[in-house]
Amino acid sequence: MKTINITAKDTRGTVLQIQEVIGGTITERWGEYVLNVDNENAKGKITFFTLEWGASILEYDITFLDDITLVMDTSEYNPIHFTYTSEGYCFHRFEKEDKKRKLDTFQSVIITSKDGGFNYGYFEKNIKIHIHIIQISRIQFLKKRMNDGNLLNKRLYEVFHDQQHENVFAYFGTYNLKLTNLIKQFNKVKQKGMIRMLIKEGIIYQILSEHILQHNKDVKLNDDLQTTLTKKEIKAIRKLAQRINKNVADEYIVSDLADEIGLTQAKLQEGFKLLFSRTVIEYLRHIRLEEARDLLNNSDYNISQVVYSIGFSSRSYFSKIFKKKYGISPSKFLKNKQEADIKIA
Repeated sequence: MKTINITAKDTRGTVLQIQEVIGGTITERWGEYVLNVDNENAKGKITFFTLEWGASILEYDITFLDDITLVMDTSEYNPIHFTYTSEGYCFHRFEKEDKKRKLDTFQSVIITSKDGGFNYGYFEKNIKIHIHIIQISRIQFLKKRMNDGNLLNKRLYEVFHDQQHENVFAYFGTYNLKLTNLIKQFNKVKQKGMIRMLIKEGIIYQILSEHILQHNKDVKLNDDLQTTLTKKEIKAIRKLAQRINKNVADEYIVSDLADEIGLTQAKLQEGFKLLFSRTVIEYLRHIRLEEARDLLNNSDYNISQVVYSIGFSSRSYFSKIFKKKYGISPSKFLKNKQEADIKIA
């Protein structure tokens, strides 16, 4: 096991102190820094950049080859962490806690510590992780972007206005598919230079807003999910959704999916509504349409090829639901994209 002591004053210093232990090289382009590692300690990368309004983004897309413990001293740098895990998992605990809390896949998590306290982060070896952390410096953020923060619910309002960092705060929320889609958009930005960073900054606003909206929603529900599902059943449903994501063209029958993971159809539907605010069929249709939009935008497929590749049999039905979701027909979407390509060329 390796222990990395973080005493830095900012995100850049944090990554430099990680580099001192696990190695790798840092490159910079357009203000975006990447620590690439491919050695006996880890394989993957850690990316970060900072914004002038008191925020920074820290992205782990890496597999550690030894158990890693981050010991983070909050005396110099104690932001609010808005964390979302797209792949894998990790753990966290505050200094005076005995039990670790798991940051699970697709879960909205908000954490901040006391000034002068310690945060502990735990990464297990050989677990591929992909985590995005938006770090907010309270004073600078409120001054530049939120005035008095009066749109926040009481609990988050107190966190943002705790400018002396006197209290700890930990919110381990419900699963949020909207954040998954925003993270995908963030990672797929292809533009370069200033345009690239402006697009990414815009998506960061959306990610941060979704974290806050999710917290507001859970507070209104008194942080008590009304469900009969066990954690084991929720985990099985989440894995099933991941398989659907990777195999959108397969044929799916709700009764067969329920039998596959040993649940009743009612429980399966309850789980999808809990995790994704959609029924199984609505979720499948949503995922297929997102894949179709990406294919139309990023490949040379024609509409018929797209329809076939995502598992639909009717082009007219596909066109109807695509237009309903995105406000534009697939043919017009493709035409606009082709005209833009011609102009750029």
